[in-house]
Amino acid sequence: MRKIKPSLERISPTFGSSLLVRQFSEPCKNVEAVWHFHPEVELVYVNGGSGKRHIGNHLSYFHNGELILIGSNLPHYGFTDRLSGNRSETIVQMKEDFLGERFFEIPEMSGVLNLFERAKMGLSFQGKTKSKVGAKIEKLQQYDNYDRLLKFLTILKALAGSEEYQILNAQGYALEVNMQDNDKLNLIYDYVRTHFTKVITLEQIADVVSMTQPAFCRYFKKVSGKTFTRFVNEYRLVHASKLLAEQPSSITDICYQSGFNNFSHFNKQFKKFSGKSPSAYRKQIRKLVQ
Repeated sequence: MRKIKPSLERISPTFGSSLLVRQFSEPCKNVEAVWHFHPEVELVYVNGGSGKRHIGNHLSYFHNGELILIGSNLPHYGFTDRLSGNRSETIVQMKEDFLGERFFEIPEMSGVLNLFERAKMGLSFQGKTKSKVGAKIEKLQQYDNYDRLLKFLTILKALAGSEEYQILNAQGYALEVNMQDNDKLNLIYDYVRTHFTKVITLEQIADVVSMTQPAFCRYFKKVSGKTFTRFVNEYRLVHASKLLAEQPSSITDICYQSGFNNFSHFNKQFKKFSGKSPSAYRKQIRKLVQ
């Protein structure tokens, strides 16, 4: 069994700045996707492309880019890889009190303080907010540290006032996870990401983390808020969503490529998960693209 990298990501802003701004003009090719968390708030703008969101207990698929705000210590995976097809990705990370312990308690900052509180559940922004604010985020690296800070405050103001957002993790998440828990979750999630197209038994996954089946079931429900079976099914459904939007394959083929071995069950689960049948979902995505 391979060694798992620490799940707590250490983040250090550049010298002379309270913000860390990083921009990638090419899809990530060398960074291994790891289930991780950090005390810093993270704002991510993905310019174009599509991929999977895995934040807390939330799994979904994004199309035509993403603008997402992730609160402190909310576990998540990265959003892009060599298959995402995005043009660029810009990440801004900062501590909740990056402007001082009491700064966001002043009346003028009440909206931003509320934004940070909502971000603890993960926020995905759509529409004009995504395009307009995303363009501003991409320009942050052009400014010196002082002007970058001022520009970033206008970005936070725009996000705080926007109604074009979706709360991703509305059911909450057990954020008080220790390092040992995160190492176990890394093992579990990596195994699912590698084997989701096949049958995964409780015996197999419990063996991955050296636990008995009953102990594993209790543990996974406690730290993820859902059963392991539900988690695997949701992972498969998100993968199916991606294939429906991007591949010309028949729905029957996508059913089996996503790890389902019963077409009727797949249709039922997909409609329950997305609110639409696979064919209706595909038609809607094609309309959006056009």
